[in-house]
Amino acid sequence: MSETGEQKIDVNKLKVIIGLEIHCQLNTKTKLFCGCSTDYRDSEPNTHVCPICLGLPGALPKLNRQAVIYALKVAKALNLEIPEYSEFSRKNYFYPDLPKGYQISQYDKPVAIKGILSVDDDEGHEKNIRIRRIHLEEDPGRLVHKTSRDRAGYSLVDYNRSSIPLIEIVTEPDLSSPKEARRFLNKLRTTLEYLEVFDGEKEGSIRVDANISLEGHNRVECKNISSYKGVEKALTFEITRQRNMIRRGQEILMETRHFMEARGITQGSRSKEEENDYRYFPEPDLRPLKVSEWADEIELPELPDARRERFMKTYGISLNHSKTLTGDLKVADFYEKIALCDPVLTATLVSDTLLGELYYRDMKITDVPPDCFKDLVILLKDNEITDRVSVDILRMILDGIKEGKEPEMPSDMVQRLGLSKGDDDEFGDIIAKVIEANPQAVEDFKSGNTNAVNFLVGQVMKETRGRADPKAIAPKIIKHINME
Repeated sequence: MSETGEQKIDVNKLKVIIGLEIHCQLNTKTKLFCGCSTDYRDSEPNTHVCPICLGLPGALPKLNRQAVIYALKVAKALNLEIPEYSEFSRKNYFYPDLPKGYQISQYDKPVAIKGILSVDDDEGHEKNIRIRRIHLEEDPGRLVHKTSRDRAGYSLVDYNRSSIPLIEIVTEPDLSSPKEARRFLNKLRTTLEYLEVFDGEKEGSIRVDANISLEGHNRVECKNISSYKGVEKALTFEITRQRNMIRRGQEILMETRHFMEARGITQGSRSKEEENDYRYFPEPDLRPLKVSEWADEIELPELPDARRERFMKTYGISLNHSKTLTGDLKVADFYEKIALCDPVLTATLVSDTLLGELYYRDMKITDVPPDCFKDLVILLKDNEITDRVSVDILRMILDGIKEGKEPEMPSDMVQRLGLSKGDDDEFGDIIAKVIEANPQAVEDFKSGNTNAVNFLVGQVMKETRGRADPKAIAPKIIKHINME
C-alpha cells in the first residue's frame, strides 16, 4: 500500500496479451486476379503489371483458383472450420500504392474460421493458440521512399506487388510473450512450407501486425513487421514502453505504431481505423465461392507434428532432436536422405553440430551435399576418425563451399591429411613429451587436482591434431604420471 492508501501495482506482473495478424504471400505463379507473373523480384519496377492489377477503368478481376486451393490447404492443416460459401469484399481506403482506391479482400465471409495451432509456451508446455480466421486478399503496390522513411524527399510507386495473393491469418489474443509469439510464427512458417504453399525465403513473403496490451490497459498495434526476429524485438520494446508509461501514471493510447527495425523501437504513426472506416461491401465483379466443395477434394501432406512423431518412432531419436530436425522442411528432408546409415548419430551430428556451423557461416542446409555429409557420418560410425576430427573436417568442407570450392569427400580428406584415428599405443611418445613439457600440471594432478589431467589431454589432442581418443588418452596419462 502507498502512503495515500492506494494499492501499488507491480507492472511486471501484469498479464501480457498478444494477438497476431500474419500476411503470407502464397506461392502461386500468377497474381490473385490477373495473369501477371509473381516472379518480379529481380525485375525493373512496374514491369509485371496489366490493366487489372493497375485498377484501370473497365478492367475486371479473374480469380486465381490455385490461390483459393492453397488458402484452403492452410485452413485444413490448422484445423479451421470451412464454411459452405466464401465471398470477396471491397475494403475502401486511399493510399498511393492502391490505384483502385479499394483492396479486394474478404470480410464477413472468409475462407475459414476457428482453428488451432499448438506451440510450446515459455515453460516448455504445449499450448493451443486459437486462429480466429483465414482470409484471402490482394497485396497493394509498394512505395519506395527516397532518402529515409522519416525525411523522404519524394516517394516512387512500384506496382509489381499489386494483386500478389496473400492469406491473412488472424489469431485470438492467446500469446503471452514475445518469445512465444516467435515460436508461433516459426511453427506457422514450417507448416506452410510443408504444405508447399509458401516460400519464407522470398523477400516480403511475410508481414506481421502485432496487437499487444497489458491486462486492463488499451491495445496498441505494431504494423508491417517483416521478420520473425523483428516481431520479437517490437513486442519486447512495446512491453517495456507500456510498463514504463503505467509506472508514470500515463494512459496508453489505442494507436497504430510503426516498428523502426534498425533502431529496435516503435513509433506512433496514426490513429487506428475501425472496421466501419473501410466501408466494406461485397465485391460485385466476383461471385461467391462454394469453398466447402473445393475443400473436400484437398488432401494434406504429412505435417510437422506427424513427422516429428514418425522420426521418433522410426529412427529412435530423442524428442529434442526430432523437434529440431522437423522444425524446417529442408532439414527434415536432408536428415531422411542420410538417416539409415546411423539414425541416432546422424540426428546428433545434424542437430548439435551441422546446424550451428551453418548458422555461424550464414549458410543453408541446401548448401551441403547429402552424400558428402553421409560419408562423414560413416567415418565416425566406423570409428575411423574422432569426434574432434569430424568437426574439423566439417568446418573445412563448409568453409570451402562458402568460398565457392567443390566439396571434397571426407574419406579423401582423411587420407590426404592423415587424420585417421590413431592407435592408442601410437601416442606413447607424445604423452611422454607433453608430461615433460608441463611439470606444473603434473604437480597439480599429484596434489589432488584431478582436473589438471584434462589440460594434459588437451595438449595431447593438440599434438595429434585430434587423432587421439581423449577417453582412451586420459588413463594413459594418469598411468604414465603414476609410474614416474
